Amino acid sequence: MKQVRPSPNIWHWPEIYEIENRAQDSTGALWRALREHCDWTGLDVVDVGCGDGFHLPLFAATARTVVGVEPHPPLARRARRRLTGSRSPGESGVDVRVAPAQRLPLADASVDLVHARTAYFFGPGCEPGLAEAERVLRPGGTLAIIDLDASYPPYGEWMRADLPHYDPGIVESFFERHGFHSTSVETLWRFHDRTSLEAVLGIEFSAKVARKAVAESPGRSVPVGYRLRLRTKPTGLLRQ
Repeated sequence: MKQVRPSPNIWHWPEIYEIENRAQDSTGALWRALREHCDWTGLDVVDVGCGDGFHLPLFAATARTVVGVEPHPPLARRARRRLTGSRSPGESGVDVRVAPAQRLPLADASVDLVHARTAYFFGPGCEPGLAEAERVLRPGGTLAIIDLDASYPPYGEWMRADLPHYDPGIVESFFERHGFHSTSVETLWRFHDRTSLEAVLGIEFSAKVARKAVAESPGRSVPVGYRLRLRTKPTGLLRQ
């Protein structure tokens, strides 16, 4: 699919990424921060870059409707299978659609919350997706972007080792210019065993950096920082 950057982890190792999803945010800090700023109870939600749908049931538990949008068809199929037996795609207000972030298959002003977690919105270059989110949001709706904090050790240090051209300051300035309020959220990735921790670090980093990360991660947990970025669509005049 054109204009889609392959995800280096979940596209190739969805089973290991499932372990990662279950380990992430073991303290619940991310979910608490998100709900505090934009409670989706009874509202219409779209999860952009939903992957294999890990977060969809959590939204669907209280939202009015939930749409997962995923550009990679194999992951979209896995997301639909996840929903089977709980809330089936197309029924009870939950659905999965194949599309990129810059061409959301949704009507204008049709949702209250656009959520994207470590997907697509990584700073300069994501302007088409920002415009699409603005298009589908109702006035007063919120775009919530959750991204890893590359300035937060130790995980951020490992990120920068693999991405030497990634500048957290430039990313922060980008989102500030685009009207986002960003807050830091600290949480813990907690695994059942060392094997799981090592497998997840192995799909997140190059072999050299993964070895370093494993060596610097005693036990079964890793402290990780995130940036929660929020922008609310004006209810009056459109932002210029």
